[in-house]
Amino acid sequence: MAQDGKALFQSDCASCHNPIKQVTGPALKGVTSRVPDQKLLHAWIRNNAAVLASGDKYFNDLYIQFGKTPMNTFPSLTDAEIDAILKYVETYPEPGVGKNGTPVPPNPDAESDSSLLYGILTLILAVIMLVLLQVNSNLKKLSDDKSGVPSHEPIPFYRNKVYITFLVLVLFVVGGYYVVQAAIGLGRQQNYQPEQPIFFSHKVHPGTNQISCLYCHGGAWDSKMAGVPSLNVCMNCHAAINDYKGEVLHRADGKEVDANGEIQKLYSYTGYDPKSGKYTEPGKQIEWVKIHNLPDHVYFNHSQHIRAGKVQCQTCHGSITEMNEVKQFSELSMGWCINCHRTTKVNFPDSAGNGNKFYSIYERFNHNLQTGKMDSVTVENIGGTECQKCHY
Repeated sequence: MAQDGKALFQSDCASCHNPIKQVTGPALKGVTSRVPDQKLLHAWIRNNAAVLASGDKYFNDLYIQFGKTPMNTFPSLTDAEIDAILKYVETYPEPGVGKNGTPVPPNPDAESDSSLLYGILTLILAVIMLVLLQVNSNLKKLSDDKSGVPSHEPIPFYRNKVYITFLVLVLFVVGGYYVVQAAIGLGRQQNYQPEQPIFFSHKVHPGTNQISCLYCHGGAWDSKMAGVPSLNVCMNCHAAINDYKGEVLHRADGKEVDANGEIQKLYSYTGYDPKSGKYTEPGKQIEWVKIHNLPDHVYFNHSQHIRAGKVQCQTCHGSITEMNEVKQFSELSMGWCINCHRTTKVNFPDSAGNGNKFYSIYERFNHNLQTGKMDSVTVENIGGTECQKCHY
């Protein structure tokens, strides 16, 4: 895994970066030429705050250019893993025309889905087969007539057992495929984006204003549930902020949002009078619509992932700082979780004492890391794909 730059990039970097275009962060292709000092680049990825404090001009200018939004830190990445990521982004092909003049797709990493093509070809071959069967039947009839062999009248298509059997088999296979796909999708709601009682823009709050996710969702650090912030958390800011002066906000359907009107909705729920600066009426709870739902038989602990596992919010929730209205970014299926456990590295302690010291109890893995038999340990290695870890 240390040399799998693509997997490492998609796991740690893809939520904010793209090799060839600017997203939340800058495009990464060409970064080794922009920052020729390899040690400095490694230091920036592991702890960008320390590099900024050192006064490096390039990174301080970059920090200002992107609105002083701090980059996530990755202290557990080894030199080999960082080099693998850099090699991947530097060799990432540009969209356009290949070396031999042949066009290449805009996203070379996207796996093409040929199922539609195979389906069309299968349908064409089936039609050809039916036509050939009919031709064969007509030729046999002509041959029998010429030889004086008495022939029977051809059986109509709708009474031909061969045709009927073939049609039933085709319908059974096609119908079975869609039934299985529908059954697999039961309970999943990827891209679910309900309208909430109050329009709350994550793009404005954790995005533009850089409010920490943990300020509102403190439970993600200490407990199983991330939790929905209580109204007094909202009023910590909005008791003083009652006038929105940012860019125009729009809903997912394109409708413009009256931001100040949404703040007034908050005041009506809390019973707060902004003119007098006092709570003049009893408050009432906001009935937020829950977006991310897991089955009752699934155990998921936010603190285990966020605090112990150092998993970034964007890994599961996507580019949350760019969403005006939150939607479910990931499919949250068992296969999706298992694949994450197979690729995510565990923050094992090193000889210098860095890392999560809890994992020192895994003597075999620590020995294998120290002797070079393993370059990293994934969640799967410590039992992260065992059934009872999530179902008990």
